[in-house]
Amino acid sequence: MNKMTKKDYFEVLRGLAVEAGNEGAVEFCEKEIERLANRKATQTKVQKENEGLVEIVFEVLQGLGKPSTIAEIQGADERIKEMSNQKVSALLKKLVDADRVVRVKEKKVTYFSVKG
Repeated sequence: MNKMTKKDYFEVLRGLAVEAGNEGAVEFCEKEIERLANRKATQTKVQKENEGLVEIVFEVLQGLGKPSTIAEIQGADERIKEMSNQKVSALLKKLVDADRVVRVKEKKVTYFSVKG
C-alpha cells in the first residue's frame, strides 16, 4: 500500500463530510486540496535556476561522450567548475530521475553517461 499524502487525507475527509451532510467541512477540504495543488505548481527562484544548470550539465556530459565522474564533468566546462561537487551531484540526480542519464558504480567510483 502506498503512503497517503495530505491531499489523499483531505479527499477521505471530504467524502466523510459529504456523507455526514456537513457542507462547511466539504468546502474546507476542497479549499485545502486546491491549496495543495497550487503549491506544487509554482517553482522557487532556485528551482528555476537549477533547470538551466541541469541543461548545462547535460550538454557537458554529452560533449564528453564517455562515462565520466563528477570531477571530470566539472573540469570540462567553466560554468560548472565553480559549483560544488554536491551541487553537480544533485543536478545529475535530477537527470538520472528524468531517465536522461545513466549512473554506474564501478569499484567505488561513480560514473555518469548520457542514456542512449
